[in-house]
Amino acid sequence: MRRVTLACALVFLAALSGISPAQIPKPLQTIPVSQIHAGMRGVAYTVFQGTKPESMGVEVLGILKNANGPKGDIILVRLSGTKAEYDGVVAGMSGSPVYFGGKLAGALAFRIGEFSKEPIAGVTPISEMLEINAMDSSPMPGPIEAKAEPEMPGKTSGPGIAYSPVANFANYLKPIETPLVFSGFSEDSVKLFAPQFAQAGIVPVMGVGSVSDAKQPDPVVPGSAISAVLVRGDMDITATCTVTYIDAGHLLACGHPLMQFGMVDLPMTKADVLATLPSPSNSFKIVNATETVGAFVQDRHNGILGEFGRKPEMIPVTLSIHGGVAAKEFHYEILNNARLSPVAMMATIFNALHGVNEYGDETTYRMTGGISVNGFPQVALQDMFSAADGSQPAAALASHEVGERFGRIYDNPYSIPDIRGVRLDFEVSHERRWARIESARTQSTEARPGDDLLVEVMLRPYRGDGVVKHIPIHIPSSTSKGALRILVSDGDTLDQLHRGFPMAGSKLDLASTIAILNKQHVNNRIYVSLLEADPEAMIADKVMPTLPVSIMNVMEGMRGTQDMMVLGESSVNEASTDPLDCVVAGAQVLTITVK
Repeated sequence: MRRVTLACALVFLAALSGISPAQIPKPLQTIPVSQIHAGMRGVAYTVFQGTKPESMGVEVLGILKNANGPKGDIILVRLSGTKAEYDGVVAGMSGSPVYFGGKLAGALAFRIGEFSKEPIAGVTPISEMLEINAMDSSPMPGPIEAKAEPEMPGKTSGPGIAYSPVANFANYLKPIETPLVFSGFSEDSVKLFAPQFAQAGIVPVMGVGSVSDAKQPDPVVPGSAISAVLVRGDMDITATCTVTYIDAGHLLACGHPLMQFGMVDLPMTKADVLATLPSPSNSFKIVNATETVGAFVQDRHNGILGEFGRKPEMIPVTLSIHGGVAAKEFHYEILNNARLSPVAMMATIFNALHGVNEYGDETTYRMTGGISVNGFPQVALQDMFSAADGSQPAAALASHEVGERFGRIYDNPYSIPDIRGVRLDFEVSHERRWARIESARTQSTEARPGDDLLVEVMLRPYRGDGVVKHIPIHIPSSTSKGALRILVSDGDTLDQLHRGFPMAGSKLDLASTIAILNKQHVNNRIYVSLLEADPEAMIADKVMPTLPVSIMNVMEGMRGTQDMMVLGESSVNEASTDPLDCVVAGAQVLTITVK
């Protein structure tokens, strides 16, 4: 009875993963590194075109001890066969399973330098990849091996070839690139954000692949191309490598990390290789990601682990653009990851704004919207963006602000944010609406507590005549006698210099972080702040102004245990204009005497 139940379970899992029942499962036969030596010949499998893996000859050149970290040995091999010798070591080939005598040895994972004339690669031992499998708590039935294909006699047998000491290659080894394909992105978008993705160890490639829900009848087997999806919908970002090992519930791929994030939650899809593009510096596969078969759950030093049938949790985004000939709306999802989600958010926003007819150097955007975080108030997104002379384009400014908010939400040491969605609405104006605070003055240099003060501000628009704004502000009756500073500024200056955004390296809990984000000032107003010389303390998102020296002495001892910062001045009052139809920049400081 137990055997029947297990068999039924395996058939069910196989159906989820697209694996035929005839392929379930055979005992895994592996070969340890200790039994591998120079001159051994075997076979590796990868997809050069389509969905079916093709064989390559493999000859062992030697073992590189500790080349992949402590006790991280690498098997150095030379590939052979018409396609391998022509294309070389291809980006997207990482994870290709390597067999000796029908026993799995590991995965192609490393290449030699940039312009190697021979297809020499490094193999991550399977024993080190199976450690990732062991980290998952789910039961793991036996593996499914690659289909038996005849090894090429002329390429996989015969005497070994004398070779120089392989240890010299250790300094030239690097992971085979995993192409990060941007589909639906403009070239400018890729250029602007590709370096940030590349720092994570993946190569950006524009427009040579796509994502769809198309059904792919061929099952996933060792040697198949497999894709991890970072963004999907009206824009797509995918990374593709090769499957090394499969059981009825899981697969292992790549042989090296995508980004070594540890636990991840990325859609795992089948892939169709349209072509393999040879290049002296970096050959790569052109890939279409197809139907989803599960999710990648581990991204570790020696590979990535996928789980069949698992539904990944992504962040839905709705982005609307108004003000042009016709309104445009984009719908897509981004991965939920502390390090990459902010970058993915920035790249997609810039691309959406940049990829429409309304985009231009003179464009100004008015943004409204919010980030929904389960269990917390919505993070409000409201600002204007217009390029000043020599600054970044308005679309880049908008994307960076939203990305910075995303980063702040993730960057707390207490809880994992459950981000349920993002809504953004951009109203486009085809003018550069930007103005600088040129001067400020008051009608009197003296005042008394309880007085009303009128501040006159000269605002200089971009390529326009100066505009005068009058801002009344009340001097509280509790204001101390003596010098009173008046800060006339834009919202960004006020946030950074007065309120301490960000909190000087402090990391707050999520509730305090969201409260602070919702207190940030917009950038289309002129703000007037009254600053006294008495110190002010800020604990998390709470402000304690004009504290007596005795209380400050007590609070000094709290600095080591509380998220507290002390400012040299206190804000006793604040006023602003109504929202203006331009982005305000600059600051002026006035001083009056309170009698």
